[in-house]
Amino acid sequence: MPRWCSCRVPEETAEDTGVSRRKVLGGLTAAGALAMAGWPGSAEAATAGKGGNGPVTITVMGTSDLHSHAVDWDYYNDAAYSDSAHNVVGLARVSSLVKQIRADRGRERTLLFDAGDTIQGTPLGFYYATVEPITETGQVHPMALQMNAIGYDAVALGNHEFNYGLPLLRKWIGQMRAPVLAANAVHAGTDRPAFRPYIIKTMRVPGHPPIRVGLLGLTNPGVAIWDKANVSGELDFLDLVETAKKWVPIIRAQGVDVVIVSAHAGDSGLSSYTGDIPVENASAMVAQQVPGIDAILFGHAHNDVPQRFVTNETTGRTVVMSEPKCWGQRLSVFDLTLTRERGRWKVAGGSATTVNTNTVQEDPALVAVVKKQHDAVVAYVNQEVATSTEAMSAAESCWKDTAILDYVNLVQTETVKKAVAGTAYASLPVLSIAAPFSRLATFPAGKVTIRDIAGLYIYDNTLLASVLTGAQIKDYLEYSAQYFKQVAASAPVDPASWTNAHDRPDYNYDQFSGVTYDIDLTRPEGSRIRNLAYNGTAVGGDQQFVVAVNNYRQSGGGGFPHIATAPVVYNAQVAIREAIVAFASAAKTIDPATFHVENWRLVRDGAPVF
Repeated sequence: MPRWCSCRVPEETAEDTGVSRRKVLGGLTAAGALAMAGWPGSAEAATAGKGGNGPVTITVMGTSDLHSHAVDWDYYNDAAYSDSAHNVVGLARVSSLVKQIRADRGRERTLLFDAGDTIQGTPLGFYYATVEPITETGQVHPMALQMNAIGYDAVALGNHEFNYGLPLLRKWIGQMRAPVLAANAVHAGTDRPAFRPYIIKTMRVPGHPPIRVGLLGLTNPGVAIWDKANVSGELDFLDLVETAKKWVPIIRAQGVDVVIVSAHAGDSGLSSYTGDIPVENASAMVAQQVPGIDAILFGHAHNDVPQRFVTNETTGRTVVMSEPKCWGQRLSVFDLTLTRERGRWKVAGGSATTVNTNTVQEDPALVAVVKKQHDAVVAYVNQEVATSTEAMSAAESCWKDTAILDYVNLVQTETVKKAVAGTAYASLPVLSIAAPFSRLATFPAGKVTIRDIAGLYIYDNTLLASVLTGAQIKDYLEYSAQYFKQVAASAPVDPASWTNAHDRPDYNYDQFSGVTYDIDLTRPEGSRIRNLAYNGTAVGGDQQFVVAVNNYRQSGGGGFPHIATAPVVYNAQVAIREAIVAFASAAKTIDPATFHVENWRLVRDGAPVF
């Protein structure tokens, strides 16, 4: 995933949301909302196991991919979050559910964990990492404030925790009251964990012997690619399955009754990268291949997976899994029933569901604890930086060369040109690569604010420049053009249906500026790029170019050819979003007439689509 992972997730249909906002505002209680959402009846759970050696049900709650959504707010629209499925966001919503479940079940019967990607994802996370970094100010990170106030029992590291560098990560960990876990993140060249690998919690349910619960935390191996600049030579990231095979027996040997894994990895078994990096989305593989696990809370994929059962291939036992979507839109709730056998607790069964946080109101205490920081970020993102001569939109950027994306390329190109001036590369043409991160991005006519720019460039990427040959650029563009489906010349013009082939996301459709080219959609993959030229002359295979590129792509994110191994000629760790803000502030005016060039187009059998 790119570094600022606040890309708007695919919306659900209204039928998928469980409870409408109208019902919530009409006075539906939290307990009633939970029941409507399919959560097992609290009355039954509250009385289960009240006698001696009878069965006991414990409840494990889980969040993941909060991405610095503290309250129900969309910083890009300067309003409460809204989508067509009536989702809401923020840890303040989650807190209301957590409090209700604790009250229903009894605090002594519940645990609360998180599966990572906590401190990055909105301007709130960005602000306290770069504008007023907690490493310099000594402020407590807003997500630490909230998590401490709720009372998490443990938190696993996600890949985005590494985006702002290890010093900030360690500062945040030091501010957290809950242990922060990542067993497979090890000191480079060793197998020694760089972070705490697991915890053991003792639950004391009245009238019963203590229940010991072990939690193993696993992070994503893709960190080695996505944040190479921050972790190379410092940390290695091991395979989730092999790491779990090592640590689960160690946890079991300490006499635990229940083993849970919190894994920042999806359950598809697939990876978005190639090479010898371990599998990215390996949580179901852990369940299937590692004996001794009872439940897995997982994340990373931003999916709503209420309940999935996986059979362990060694023991034949069932592992229950759940993923709570993202941004605080859901809370995973596991119920694990334990029985006494030969003087020991044994997990006899388990179930899980996800509860929609639109069924409750925000917890006022959790809103209050970050209000000052939230207000500071709102004021920051609403600062005016420039005036635009006309409105610009990214709505068609996935199939047309648009002015708003050209502005990103303009800033990247000018920044790199200045950087290589006077060097051995000064005589080479400078090109730039950008992708349509958000189709919702706009610059209004008139006042352009930081939040407008943040809505366009939503990731925390930094700028680099590498040298590519003409042949390599052709290969690169052919790979990028796989984003489109093959389309007959006579088919109706419906570009929105032509994109995202092979489930490739928009942020992995790269567009070049500085060269001209056509993408012929009637041709098969690998032979779509036509008329590639520079200054009106066909690009030669061995012709060299300096190419401005973001660090995610340069480090191998998305699997594009050549770029990860190309010579790097510029890397000043300049944040691209901040470069755009600075460029716009200095220029004062954004005028598409001065920079917008339609240098690429979609064609069919050579005829332009538009």
